[in-house]
Amino acid sequence: MYKAGMKTSDLAPHTEQTVLQFLDTASALERRLDRILSSTKGVSFSEYRLLMALSEANPTGCPRIDLANRVGLTASAVTRALKPLEKIGCVTTERSERDARQSLAVITPAGRDLLADAQAILRDALRDLPVNSLSSPKLTEFQHRLTEFGNR
Repeated sequence: MYKAGMKTSDLAPHTEQTVLQFLDTASALERRLDRILSSTKGVSFSEYRLLMALSEANPTGCPRIDLANRVGLTASAVTRALKPLEKIGCVTTERSERDARQSLAVITPAGRDLLADAQAILRDALRDLPVNSLSSPKLTEFQHRLTEFGNR
């Protein structure tokens, strides 16, 4: 977060490079997971995340805006991602007559099956990551630092 009056000299010399490396690593990991899911189950990582969010949402449905906030996408990106999931019968949506932003998405039984298959594939891929072999104290510290990144 930018603070008025903060000088460039207040920035540690490693900060910018470290943040860029962090973002590059996160992006590479997301592309890897996307490639694995796309080639085996035909869904993107973003679609997987939407299915996860819907599986955890109210069974009567989740508004697009809430989905967008849960998965870190824009509402229009959620709308675009839901369309193929609707076409393959994994999600249904009910549009509000007053406001399309208030349409509700619901995961279907087929969507739950796809999600379960995708989770198994993802778990296999995640076993190879270095984070999987961290000790409990190191994992706790790592998670704490990640939380600090997101909360500032």
